[in-house]
Amino acid sequence: MTEPLRDDATRAVMRWLMAAFYTAAGVAHLVIPEPFLRITPSVVPFAPQVILLTGLCELAGAAALVTRPLRRWAGIGLAAYAVCVWPANVKHAIEGIDLPYLGSSWLYHGPRLAFQPVLVWWALYSAAVIDWPWRRDV
Repeated sequence: MTEPLRDDATRAVMRWLMAAFYTAAGVAHLVIPEPFLRITPSVVPFAPQVILLTGLCELAGAAALVTRPLRRWAGIGLAAYAVCVWPANVKHAIEGIDLPYLGSSWLYHGPRLAFQPVLVWWALYSAAVIDWPWRRDV
């Protein structure tokens, strides 16, 4: 298998995994917003509406990520989204807020917070916005 084909297949798998993750997250934001409201920083105005909007953005981003003409913008948007929701993850960790099915210890929060930059890179790489770290100079 040639390198560009392998790269395309890797990006496709990564796109579909990320789309599935954001679809699940978007549905959760719409169906059970209460846990997300609990971790939303108090400086966020109109928190219930923001949670609704973030759920819709996750669903739109997931759909756009697997749609060729929108893919690049979806990758940029989902990367920006991952940066924007990081303060909620920090609040969740610092305040030790218990949420169903999620731990409240640093065994959960440490990796979760450290993984946020990976989500940013994943969105950008899977949408072919960036090539790093696998770009080969020819």
